Amino acid sequence: MIYNERDRPFTAYPGELTRYLTDRYSLPEGSRLLEIGCGRGEFLNGFIDCGLVGYGVDRSPAAVDYCPDADIRIADLEHDGIPYEDESFDVIYSKSVVEHFYYPEFLVSEMFRVLRPGGVSLTLTPDWDVNYRMFYCDYTHRTPFTVESLRDLFLISRFTDVSVERFRQLPVVWKHPVALLPLTEITRWAVPRALKRYSKWIRFSKEIMLLAAAKKPA
Repeated sequence: MIYNERDRPFTAYPGELTRYLTDRYSLPEGSRLLEIGCGRGEFLNGFIDCGLVGYGVDRSPAAVDYCPDADIRIADLEHDGIPYEDESFDVIYSKSVVEHFYYPEFLVSEMFRVLRPGGVSLTLTPDWDVNYRMFYCDYTHRTPFTVESLRDLFLISRFTDVSVERFRQLPVVWKHPVALLPLTEITRWAVPRALKRYSKWIRFSKEIMLLAAAKKPA
């Protein structure tokens, strides 16, 4: 994972996404949120700015400096599990993490364990049905997901109210979905893949994510 700002500059996107998710899922101010694989901490910091209490876990300490108000713990999640007590959090968030695990069911079972009854898990991962040609361009990707397999992963881990949808990483589309979602589909099919480097609209019309929301039974 690239953490340095020179090769991977900070952008406004983490703040936009975290505000959108906080509003869409009505996450109450003061909720305890854990980010799995928090990286440099941009998304965790975005949730903190929205009024949530931030916690993070990652193999790298990169988020410690960027999120001084968050509790950041270091762990090898594939082998050690999540280093927090049972039923510690109201919200668990991860983006582009679960696909890096050989056994994602272990990670999701750990998420269930540390989530409080009635708590919500929000998970983003690449959509294999759309991204199969580029999924393994990242050699650390291990397990691809479709809408069906991601839903089943949470259901077998005892989550309820599981919903999975295709999600475009384009804030303007979140604001005007009826008008712009059809344009993203036209772009995905009509514009050559080689042009994605020149436009975020083209890139994120083609690189579709899955967004899963799931609850731990109260």
